[in-house]
Amino acid sequence: MPTSPSVIFFDVNETLLDLQPVKKSVARALGGREELVSVWFTTLLQYSLVATVGDHYTDFGSIGAATLRMVARQNGMDLSEAEAKEVLKPIRSLPPHADVSDGLHRLKESGFRLFTLTNSATGALNDQMTNSGLKPFFEDLYSVESVGRFKPHRDVYAWASEQVGEAPENCMLVAAHGWDIAGAGWAGMRTAFIERPGQTLYPLAERPDYSVPTLIELAKRLVAGTND
Repeated sequence: MPTSPSVIFFDVNETLLDLQPVKKSVARALGGREELVSVWFTTLLQYSLVATVGDHYTDFGSIGAATLRMVARQNGMDLSEAEAKEVLKPIRSLPPHADVSDGLHRLKESGFRLFTLTNSATGALNDQMTNSGLKPFFEDLYSVESVGRFKPHRDVYAWASEQVGEAPENCMLVAAHGWDIAGAGWAGMRTAFIERPGQTLYPLAERPDYSVPTLIELAKRLVAGTND
């Protein structure tokens, strides 16, 4: 296996983009109860897996709005579909984390091929990358919408590798979520975990090739060809 991959795929939400604006919007909609934000996000992931296992794809934004209504109802509140979608609008204009632009620049300048691989739908992804100013760093933007399954299903990572004409072992998935790192590793990709606050690795999955606090640190190590 080469020291460095030729292709790097990036998860988008929370890995590249800061979710704080949408978390604040969700908390306001749920009566200011910030503890329910993580409940909503976990429920969103749960029902994206339900859609995948049930072979009934619905875009991530629609599932996000539906699960927000569920969490509200479970806690004695009521949100209409239109209200829930309005609450989640900030997800299309999230700012990048402070380390992201510099890290992507270093990787692109060093010749790595960079792509997104996100659960966000294609339209939302294009808005996110355009509004964040990150779009020029990427050769192409990939969404699970083209597969009809959500990460961490193995088919998503296999499909992404096929799109770029590389074997999975020549590709790397960069993410801030333990479930994404686990799925990519099980699919044969190399992996790099960005240690965003509150995120942890799944203990029953193999350790990632890299575990770093920032994308800048990952870029330095990949350019140097070391995981020390």
